[in-house]
Amino acid sequence: MEKIVESFELYGKTYRFETGELAKQATGAVLVTQGETTVLVTAVISKEEKNYDFFPLTVDFMEKMYSVGRIPGGYLKREARPSEKGTLTARMIDRPIRPGFVDGFKREVHIVATTLVCDGKNAPDCICVGGASAALMIGSAPFDGPAACVRIAHNPETDEFIVNPTYAEQETSDLELTIAGTKDYISMVEAGAQEVSEEDMLAAMEFGQQAIAAFCEKQAEFLAKVAPEPKEYPVHVPDASIAERVDAHYDEMSAALHDADKLSRIAKVEALKSSIKENDFTEEERAAWGSDIAAACKALEKHAMRRMVIESGERADGRAADEIRPLYIRPGYLPRVHGSGLFQRGQTQALSICTLGLLNEAQRLDTIDPQESKRYMHQYNFPPYCTGETGRMGAPKRREIGHGALAERALLPVLPSEDEFPYAIRVVSEIMESNGSSSMASTCGSTLALMDAGVPIKAPVSGIAMGLIKEGDDIVILSDIQGLEDFLGDMDFKVTGTEKGITALQMDNKAKGLSTEILGRALKQAKAGRHFILQAMLAEIAAPREELRDTAPRIDTIHIAVDKIREVIGKGGETIRGIQDSTGATIEIQEDGTVHIASVDQEAGKAARAAIEAIVKVPEVGEIYEGPVVGIQSFGAFIKLTPSKDGLLHISRMANGRVGQVEDVLSMGDMVKVQVIEIDPKSGKISLDRLEKPDAPEGSAPAPRHERGEREDRGERRDRGEKTDHRPGRSNREANEHRTPRRRH
Repeated sequence: MEKIVESFELYGKTYRFETGELAKQATGAVLVTQGETTVLVTAVISKEEKNYDFFPLTVDFMEKMYSVGRIPGGYLKREARPSEKGTLTARMIDRPIRPGFVDGFKREVHIVATTLVCDGKNAPDCICVGGASAALMIGSAPFDGPAACVRIAHNPETDEFIVNPTYAEQETSDLELTIAGTKDYISMVEAGAQEVSEEDMLAAMEFGQQAIAAFCEKQAEFLAKVAPEPKEYPVHVPDASIAERVDAHYDEMSAALHDADKLSRIAKVEALKSSIKENDFTEEERAAWGSDIAAACKALEKHAMRRMVIESGERADGRAADEIRPLYIRPGYLPRVHGSGLFQRGQTQALSICTLGLLNEAQRLDTIDPQESKRYMHQYNFPPYCTGETGRMGAPKRREIGHGALAERALLPVLPSEDEFPYAIRVVSEIMESNGSSSMASTCGSTLALMDAGVPIKAPVSGIAMGLIKEGDDIVILSDIQGLEDFLGDMDFKVTGTEKGITALQMDNKAKGLSTEILGRALKQAKAGRHFILQAMLAEIAAPREELRDTAPRIDTIHIAVDKIREVIGKGGETIRGIQDSTGATIEIQEDGTVHIASVDQEAGKAARAAIEAIVKVPEVGEIYEGPVVGIQSFGAFIKLTPSKDGLLHISRMANGRVGQVEDVLSMGDMVKVQVIEIDPKSGKISLDRLEKPDAPEGSAPAPRHERGEREDRGERRDRGEKTDHRPGRSNREANEHRTPRRRH
C-alpha cells in the first residue's frame, strides 16, 4: 500500500490521518495526529477463531517517555507497567470500540496505541479512538464504524464549548466531558465538572455528538482514499436447535430470577443452567457445543430479566424502576484512623478510610502528561471475598483503577485548596460486599470519610448508577442498578454530584440508538436518586467535623523570606533535621518560603515553629534578648540573639564604670540580657546595650597609654604642622595601617 495522508481542520485544531508507511504487517495501522501530538494505532486480527463465550478484544496504550523528551525514571530506565493514566486511556479506547463488533465474531483483536510525539499542548488519548476505528476499517474488520471520540471543555467567561481543548484551555474550563460513538449513537461518556447542572451537561453532550459526527465524516473521507480491500471474516452462528431447547425453560428461568438475595438467586440460576446442560444435551453435544450452550443459557437469563422489567415494571428484587435499595450509613466507623465511613446500599457495601499527610507525600507522576503530582489520591479495592469468591490478590486491575479514578474525579471539585487545607489526602475504598454500583458506594463512603476526618469540603457528594432496558421502542430507565441489571442491561450510567450540580459521570452503552434524549431522562431520574441518598447521608453527619482526630497530624503553616530558607535547612540539612529530631515534628519547606509543620502532638508543633521563627527572626531596635557570649574582642563581646544573628556589646556598655578588658566582666558562654539600640541599615550590624549592668571590678580601669603600647610622644605620630584630612571618604592611611580589623557580625 502506498502512503496515504488526509489532513483537515475541525473546530480550530489541525488533524491528520496517515497509513501505508509504518507497521505494514499489522491488519491495519494508522498514524493519527493533533497539532504535533502523534500516535501510532495498530489493529491485528488473529487468524484463528477462539472458543470463547465472549469477544476477545485487548487494548494497550503505550506511553513512551521519548515522546515528551524524557528518560524514564527508575533503575531500569525503560517503560515497564503502564501508569494509571495509561491504563485509563486503554479503557477509554476499549469502551467505545467493543460494542461496534458484530455478535459471533470470535477472533482475537489486539489494538495497540503507541505515543510517538506529545507536544505538551494536545492530549493523545481522544485521537486514539479515531485511530483505532480507522485501523480496524482498513483491515475490513466486522466493525460498525467509523467511530470517534472528542473531549468537550467549556469556557465559563464566553459560555462557549471547546472541542479537544489544549491543556491550557482545559485548565480554565469548568467541564471536562469525553464522549465517544458514531454519527448515529453514543457509546461512551465520561466527565468531570465543577457542579454543572443537568441541563448544561446535556447541552454539552448534544454538542459533543455533533462533533463526533464531524470527525466520523472526515474519517470516512480518509477511508475512501485508502479503499480497503474487502475481507470476509467468519462469524460464528450456533446451531439453531440449541436456542430452541434452552428457550423452552423460560418460565423456570423467570422464577429463578425472582429473588432479592444475590447469592440465592445466582445459585438458583446456575442450578437451572447446569440442569439444562445435563438433561437437554448429550455428552457429545456438550463437547461440541460447550460455549454455544453457555451463551444460549446466558441469552435466556438476559431475555427473562429484560422481559420482566419491560412487561411488568418489576425488577428481580421486587423494586420499582426508580426505587433505591435500603441504605445503611455510618460515619466514623473505625477508631484511630483519621476518618472513615461505611456506606451500604442493598447488598453493596463500601468502607472508605481517609488518611491525611504533608503535601510532600503527594503522589509524584512519571507520565507523558504535564501533571507532575496529585495531592488527592483515591484508591478502590475489589477483593474476591466481596462477591463470595476465591481469587488471586495483587496489583490493582483495570476495573479497580477505573472505579478509583471515577470516585477521585467525583470528589476533586469539592476539596479545599492547599492554602485552605495544606494536606495531602488519601482515601481508600474497601469493597466489603458487591451487588452492583460499588463505585458509587465508594463515592458516598468516601464523602463520609472526608467529613469524618474534618476535611472542610465545599459540599457533600453522593452518587448513583443508572441502567437501561431497551427493547425496540420500549425503554425503562432503572435507578440504583444491581449487578444483574448491569450485566444484562444496555447501559451503565454513573452520576455523582452535590445539591448544586454534577461533579462526575461515566456511561458505557451496549444498545445502539442511545440518544441524548434518553440520556436527558436518565440524568433527571439520577438527580432525584442522588438527592434521596444525600439526605440520608446528611442525617448521619450534617457537616465536616470541626476538629481533626487526635491521631491526625496538625499542620501549622508559616511563611518565611526566601533568602531565609537556606538558614532554616542548614548545611547539608543539619539545622532542619536537628529541629525535627528534637521536637518530633515533620517540616516541609516549599520554594516560595511556605513552611508546613506537621505533628500529632500539639506541643511538638509549637516547639518546631518557635525554633524556625527564632532562626528567621530579624531583631529590631528596642527588643530585649538574653543570649550567650559567643565571641570576645578587645573592643567588646558578641552576644547570640537568634540562631543566625549576633550583636555587639561594646566594652563601654558592659558595666557601670570604665572596663579595661572584656574578660574582667564577661567570659565565653556567659548569659547576658541585652537590648538592641542600633542596627546599621547598610551592613545590618547590631549594637547592644547591657541591661542590669554590674559595677566595673576594681582595677579594671584602662592602663596608662604607655603601658598599653601607645606612643608617648604625640608629635611622633605626625608633625605639628601636618593636617589631617577629615573630609568624608578620606582617611589617614598611615593612621589606619595598624588598626585591628573589625569583626563582621
